[in-house]
This record gives sequence, C-alpha cells and structure tokens, in this order.
Amino acid sequence: MAKERVYIYDTTLRDGAQTQGVDFSPADKEAIARELDTLGIDYIEGGWPGANPTDDAFFANLPKTKHARISAFGMTRRAGRSTDNDPGLSALLDVGVDAICMVGKTWDHHVSVALEITNDENIAMISDSIKHATAKGKEVLFDAEHFFDGYKANPEFAISCVKAATDSGARWVVLCDTNGGTLPFEVEEIVGAVTKIVPGEKIGIHCHDDTGNAVANTLAAVRAGARQVQGTINGLGERCGNANLVSLIPTLSLKMGFATGVNDVGLKHLTHVSRMLDERLNRAPDRHAPYVGESAFAHKGGLHVSAVEKDPTCYEHIAPESVGNHRHIVVSDQAGRSNMVARFREIGLDVDPNDKRIASILEEVKANEMAGFAYDGAEASFELLARRALGTVPDYFHCNSFRVIDERRWNAKGDLITLSEATVKISLKSGSEEMAVAEGNGPVNALDAALRKVLLRLYPSLSQLRLVDYKVRILSPTDATAAVTRVMIESTDDNGNHWSTVGVSPNVIDASYNALRDSIVYMLHTQGVSAAGIVEAS
Repeated sequence: MAKERVYIYDTTLRDGAQTQGVDFSPADKEAIARELDTLGIDYIEGGWPGANPTDDAFFANLPKTKHARISAFGMTRRAGRSTDNDPGLSALLDVGVDAICMVGKTWDHHVSVALEITNDENIAMISDSIKHATAKGKEVLFDAEHFFDGYKANPEFAISCVKAATDSGARWVVLCDTNGGTLPFEVEEIVGAVTKIVPGEKIGIHCHDDTGNAVANTLAAVRAGARQVQGTINGLGERCGNANLVSLIPTLSLKMGFATGVNDVGLKHLTHVSRMLDERLNRAPDRHAPYVGESAFAHKGGLHVSAVEKDPTCYEHIAPESVGNHRHIVVSDQAGRSNMVARFREIGLDVDPNDKRIASILEEVKANEMAGFAYDGAEASFELLARRALGTVPDYFHCNSFRVIDERRWNAKGDLITLSEATVKISLKSGSEEMAVAEGNGPVNALDAALRKVLLRLYPSLSQLRLVDYKVRILSPTDATAAVTRVMIESTDDNGNHWSTVGVSPNVIDASYNALRDSIVYMLHTQGVSAAGIVEAS
C-alpha cells in the first residue's frame, strides 16, 4: 500500500537569510540549493526577486535541479493597483521559475491597521493576484500571513481569505504561525477546522519557533490534514528561527510513516547537509541536535554501552546510519567504520569493509578533526585523504617553499593602496628548481597566481579553475590574533563542477595554501590528468 505523501518546502535561502549574523552570498545560495536538491526537497524557495542584489543574482543564474522546483517569494498586488500595474507583482511573475509564493494578510487587525483597507478589498487583492499568476502558467502558493492569530480574532474572515485563494487557483494555501505564538493543540484544532472547508492536500504549514514548538506545531498540522510542511535547514530564521526540517523530515518518514521526496538514500545525506550548512556559515554544528548531532547517538561508559552493544534499540530510537550519522561509544570507540565505508562508495571507492587501511584512515580523520579540520563541508579534501591513503593520487607538484608579502602604503597620488606579492619554489624532475613571482588582489590570489605561472605550462586545464568562495573561521578564540584558523575554499571549473577543500593552521596563509593545493590536486585528479614534470615529495 502506497504511503500518504507530504511535500517538503524549504525556505532556508529566504527565511534563513533573515537570521541574525547570516549573510548568504550568491555562491552560498547556489551551493545550498544543489545540496537540497540532492537531498530530495520538493520546493526550494530562492528568495524575493527585487528585494536585494543577492536574490537577483541567484534568480539570474538559477542552478539546475533534478528533483526540486525553485520558487520565488513576493506579495499580492498592492491596494489601489491593478495586477498589470504593480511593479512588485510583475517582478515576481517575470522570474524564470514555475512556482511562486505570494504573501497576503489574513488577520483583520492587520488589514485595517497596517493596510488601512477594507476586508473586501484585501480578499480582492488575493483573488486578483492569484488569478493573474495562474493565467501566466505559474503554480501559486498563497502564504496566509498571521493566519492563526487571524483565525482566533475573526475565523470567518481568515477562512474567507483561504477560500478566496483556493477558489482563484492556488495550488497550496500555507497557514503561517508568523509570530510563533501558537501552541500544538491550537494548531491541530484550527487546521482541522480549515480542512473541513479546504482539502488537506491543498494546505501547507509554516511555523516559527518563538515558543520552541515549531516542529511540534508542524507535526500537529500534519496530523490534522496538512500535506505540505515548510521550514529551514537547522531551523534558521529570524528571532528564534523556523521549523527545523532536519528534525521534521526523518520524523515524518521514520516515525509517522509518510512518504516525502526525501527517500531512504536522501535521508542518509541528512547529517551531511546539516553540517555543510553550518560550515558554510562558519558556525559550530550543534553537537546535541536531534538525529544529526555528533552526540545524537553517543553513549558513555556503563550500562548504556553494554546494552547498546548487545541491542542498539535499547537506547537508540532509530539506526544512526539511516540519517547519515553514526554511533559513538565514548570509552571504546569503534564508531564510524561503516559510515566511512559508505562515504567511500559515494566517491566511487570500492573498498573491502575488512581492509585494514580503513582503520588508519578513520584514525587520521578523527585526529585531523580534533585539530580543527571539518570534512562535512570539504568533501574534496576528504576524498583526497582517502585516496592518498589507498595510494591512488599522483603527486602533481611539490612546493618546496613559498613566501607572501603584503604592503600597505600611500602612492604618489595620495591614495591608500594594498599590494600582495607571492614567491613560490617548485622542484622539477630534472633536478632544477623553478621559481615564480606574482602579484594579486590579496595574499591568496597572489599565491594562486604564482603557482599557476609554473603549473599552467604542465597542466593547461588549470586555466578552468576558479575560486568562488573563501571562508576563515577562528578555532581557538582565546588565543586572540595567534588563534588556529580553518580555511574553507569552494572552487568550480568551466563544466560547472563545484568542490570544497579545507586547510588548518595557526598561520592563515598556510591554511589557505593547504586548501588551495587540495583544490588544484582534486581538479587534476578528477579529470584523470597524469603527473608531469614534478619531482615526487619525499
């Protein structure tokens, strides 16, 4: 018997961007969208066209998706405007996506105080906008703002707004707990009342976490009949955040028996996606996060350990591997081996699970992560580490030394300028040493330019390599300016491939070089290039 379907609508790229301290770049948005698509998300809300340059850049260069539909967010027409004469609505409809989400008022208090219009005019704004959009072939979602507050104040008006949306052709009406103040029993009761008028397969739920109930409220809405859930990865969002999809997705699938676009394979990708997002934001992942935290399946010594070793179901509500996590036994740690083998398969390495080298690779990964490396956000560096341990990566180049000089001065025109210059020395098989000097826009660019002066002659395909993102994170803040740093570099090539690498060092330039070197080597290796002209490192 087929499972009942619940659709997942991700708002990380819009709602998540409203989180204090979060500022997505276009490259961030593109990379996150790719990961969400791989996960199996049904809808990815890209942002609000015309609201800011980042959202405009994202919609101007939409990532190709295999599963997800990219949607755009905006408003219904404004009061006193026709649908053909509203710049905001036009901007929303002109974006090259098939799905759009329109926000409108459903609380009569907002209609009279904020919009200063009549209830009838508000309903007309909803109807006109949705009819206009559907006529242009768009799949329309109506975002019923402050619906639960509106329903409590005037249920007849709130329901009339929802009914106007569905009657006008909206595919989904999303009931929003915009201020996060509604409790689960209220959500279930109110959504149940709505489903008696509008079919549940047209109803979505969007909850904020101001009372810590966003996940519970969302599940209550699904119990009452809603069949679309909205939220963000790791619960990002303004104030206290949004409903956390990382908790909702496995709960819907593994606990409540619903089918989602995230199948069993996608679920095993969940821990990676959660940690990847934190790494892109330079945030430490929550060790105690449900399902995906480092401690979610950790067991300390004593009765728990012996019980888990005999029967994991004694203290684990699901198999950790089902969400891409692993068991962690603190006192005698054999955790991670099966997870490591699974990751090998993902990168195309068919390794015998009993291969003794796996244990040494696992220990190296643990030691590196203790030192500050983070491989969940730098898959290319992990793949190189594994392949090097298995003896399958050529030594493409050996940099004997490098030096980087930064100069800050006033030029002859009285302008303040900064210059970076890098010098590299690379050994050749002939026994000679080749030196190159280059200037750049910052030390990393200068170092990259100097390396290319030597390497492009031997590896012409490196002309395709571009650095698209660079992040630095302080790992030991108590050491102030002497702190250990982690550098994450994201790179791409002319074929649209993306990969991320990591470097760690007390010296930020050294950390940058390590990440940059991995990026170069990874590209050459994935292209099947043979080592040429460089002496092997000792």
